[in-house]
Amino acid sequence: MKVILKSGITLLISMLLTWTASAQISTDELSGKINTVTSAVPFLTIAQDSRSGGMGDVGVALSPDANSMHWNPAKYAFAPNDMGISISYTPWLRKLIKDINLAYLSGYKRIDNEQVIGFSLRYFALGDIAFTDIVGNPTGNYNPNEFTFDAAYARAFSDRFSGSLAFRFIYSNLTGGQFVGGVESTPGMAYSSDVSFYYRNSDLILGDYDGTIAFGANISNIGSKMGYTKGSDKDFIPINLRLGTAFTIDFDDYNSLTLALDLNKLMIPTPPEYYPLSDTADLEGNPVIRAGYNPNVSVPVGMFRSFYDAPGGMIEELNEITYSAGLEYWYAKQFAIRGGYFHEHSTKGNRKYFTVGIGLRLNVFGLDFAYLVPIYQNHPLANTLRFSLLFDFAGLKGERR
Repeated sequence: MKVILKSGITLLISMLLTWTASAQISTDELSGKINTVTSAVPFLTIAQDSRSGGMGDVGVALSPDANSMHWNPAKYAFAPNDMGISISYTPWLRKLIKDINLAYLSGYKRIDNEQVIGFSLRYFALGDIAFTDIVGNPTGNYNPNEFTFDAAYARAFSDRFSGSLAFRFIYSNLTGGQFVGGVESTPGMAYSSDVSFYYRNSDLILGDYDGTIAFGANISNIGSKMGYTKGSDKDFIPINLRLGTAFTIDFDDYNSLTLALDLNKLMIPTPPEYYPLSDTADLEGNPVIRAGYNPNVSVPVGMFRSFYDAPGGMIEELNEITYSAGLEYWYAKQFAIRGGYFHEHSTKGNRKYFTVGIGLRLNVFGLDFAYLVPIYQNHPLANTLRFSLLFDFAGLKGERR
């Protein structure tokens, strides 16, 4: 009995020492290490349109327009017109490769005063890639491409609150069926959904000025994992939580200013910290986790665990949040000037850049332009331009809600 008790105490002490050491590893040694959270089809997280692109990539709580599908489909319930369509084009990463492009088509149609349906189609072309075999002999060229098709239903539950469900088909063909590492590759496919909400109160009075405050929330890309070879391990798609607010003040009938803030966090596993293989390995020769959690889990487990699975503890979890802030000034609801800032922690990707943009609204269509200015020199996103063309079908009839 004494032997059993002594063994139990020894085991308990060992567990406590192990837990303490793990905590020390997480908080002291791991908090400053580069540990980027990666996923399949990361193009799903790129800001699609020029309005938000000129405001530091904010959008979840901005006033609704034809591009609301990407940011928050629930905003469609308060869309100003019966129908709208937008076309956007972005030459992407031109500092690295000249033929990477992102095209985006989105729009909505009102069913009645409370219900709206939305759609979008995005196409991402990754340029021309030359493939070789294992010894370097050319095997052909291919133009990798990815696209998605989205559909959403939005409904207003009151004069101030709305919700939406969106569904998405994702297709990614990166190799064109080439053999990679001796294994035949296949296109990746996945299905996902979005759940979003939107609240706005346009009855604010600030002294002599009228104001509007809005809040938005969107959990996007909740869906299946994606793989590119038969029987291979599949990767998470970028399930994302986006929260934000926007505040608009109308100085008079001609001048208004909007301030907006978005917070984003990927709801997928953070890579754990492993012991070196030279020090320790499991019975199958795989590395042993030193801190964090096994990332090979189901989608629901990965989503919920994403809030506490970082090997660096809560400090690292907070570092995984990206911040976007932007402002938009309108004159006579016809001409807009925009600016913004996007911030990502240096250990999680280190994207830090300013954005500027302008907008023009005519009777039937509108034009938006955005330009990205990175903080660091020789950044791959430097000089990124976005172009958007919006069609206002209410303008054709001379009607607006």
